[in-house]
Amino acid sequence: MNVIDIKNLSVDFFVEGKPVNAVKNSSLFIKEGETFGLVGESGSGKSVTSLAIMGLLPKPQAKIQNGEILYKGKNILNFTTKEMTELRGNKITMIFQEPMTSLNPVFKIGNQIIETIILHQDVSKKEARERSIQLLEEVGIPDASRKVDDYPHQLSGGQRQRVMIAMALACEPDLMICDEPTTALDVTIQKQVLELLVSLKKNHKMSLLFISHDLSVVAEIADRVAVMKHGVIVEQGKTEDLFLNPKHPYTKGLLACRPSLGDNPKRLPTVQDFLAKEDPSFSFPKEKIEIKVEKNLEENKNPILLEVKNCSKYFPIKGGILGRTIDHFKAVDDVSFTLKKGMTLGLVGESGSGKTTLGRTILHLTEPTSGEIIYRGQNLSNLNSKEMRSMRKKLQIIFQDPYSSLNPRMTVGEIITEPLHIHKIGKDKKERKEIAHGLLEKVGLLPEHYSRYPHEFSGGQRQRICIARTLTVKPEFIICDESVSALDVSIQAQVLNLLQDLQEEFDLTYIFISHDLNVVKYFSDQIAVMKEGKIVEMASPSEIYKNPSKDYTKRLIDSIPKGISKEASL
Repeated sequence: MNVIDIKNLSVDFFVEGKPVNAVKNSSLFIKEGETFGLVGESGSGKSVTSLAIMGLLPKPQAKIQNGEILYKGKNILNFTTKEMTELRGNKITMIFQEPMTSLNPVFKIGNQIIETIILHQDVSKKEARERSIQLLEEVGIPDASRKVDDYPHQLSGGQRQRVMIAMALACEPDLMICDEPTTALDVTIQKQVLELLVSLKKNHKMSLLFISHDLSVVAEIADRVAVMKHGVIVEQGKTEDLFLNPKHPYTKGLLACRPSLGDNPKRLPTVQDFLAKEDPSFSFPKEKIEIKVEKNLEENKNPILLEVKNCSKYFPIKGGILGRTIDHFKAVDDVSFTLKKGMTLGLVGESGSGKTTLGRTILHLTEPTSGEIIYRGQNLSNLNSKEMRSMRKKLQIIFQDPYSSLNPRMTVGEIITEPLHIHKIGKDKKERKEIAHGLLEKVGLLPEHYSRYPHEFSGGQRQRICIARTLTVKPEFIICDESVSALDVSIQAQVLNLLQDLQEEFDLTYIFISHDLNVVKYFSDQIAVMKEGKIVEMASPSEIYKNPSKDYTKRLIDSIPKGISKEASL
């Protein structure tokens, strides 16, 4: 029997009174005890489908126009509010991408699980608390009897996701919907969560609907997969069949644009490369792919642009009634390296390893506790504020979340021309506007985007706006801090290609920070592995991945989702 059977589902959202198709005549089914993967880019309709199953579509903005959603043969679209409340969180549960926004920050995690148990089961509060501790133990929370009284902010990202899974398990559901549950996690934590989900599915004899834009992750966990594009399921079938023999150009594009641990093309293929071909049997021609050749670092004659000497950044730990400093957290601890002009250094490591703090310390966005940051022979710590402002034209940063990096009240034109005005580039407003138009075209946007606001753009377009703003002052050195981590794999490929093109055109030097080891290997000339504030290993990408010297690095590489051979599908 199927636990869920969706038949010809169509969902519209009404924007200014006009319907926008979010899901169009889509059908799928999920068998009892199986994991069903639903993949596609942002806006493809994946999450809308899951919200329709849960009865959580926003009203009156969204409306189900036609179709059925059958839970064990019963159409839940006909359920009363009471029936839907009994079903949701009891027989069908859901975990979301960002657990911190899903957990109430003012309530202890145990109380939030207890609330779910009491709502659906006839048990006392004491019994519910005991059950919540058992659930926390089952999902791998250490010292669960004590952690049950912690608040969400006291847990790591991986632990918070485990709490969400415990809450979803509370009432022994038939179906657990996992909406991008590992996207924001490091590869090691991601692997742990995936293994946990597989184990729990088996132990509790439940079904999983696993939603993701990362096909490698889906291949690790799913029995069958459906691919969505613009609200339509374009292809579905058994995981191995779909990955090894995709039929639709969109599926082929999603598989091809993800960097692999094997040989990589000089430019990543994009979904558009495949959709441009009307013939559904089109495959990206292997013979035309130019393989990216790794640079020989020893033969590189470029001058050293950046030298980091014994750099440390410590943060005080306060304690006692008077709040005195009792210890220090060593975010960056005695780090040294050099970076030549025109090269890319990849910084990898788990969350909390010190990657971002090192990047910010290099740019003096946070002052180093000790050590030297030498750029073109100048120690940045010795510069006064005026000299540092002048230096900042050469040193720039692109952040992970483009939306939070852009002022929502400013137009794109104002965002891009602001650095020009601050650094007195361009003689007047007209010339600065011309510069901004040129930069928009350079990053693949249109001049008419100049007068629009950030909320009118997709995530990939907003990241392009951030890149255009970065280029206004003609920098020499850019730190990319998780700058493609939040993007769909297809948009990620476009942005990586753009960054490579800009590096070649402007002879840029990058530090590329990421927890995505596939992307770092593809993009970097040299890789530094960070752990607990230190660089524990530094070498070329091929050395790091083929012959890592540290167990920590091996563990990071072993945690990368291997999926199913992409090469076979091209």
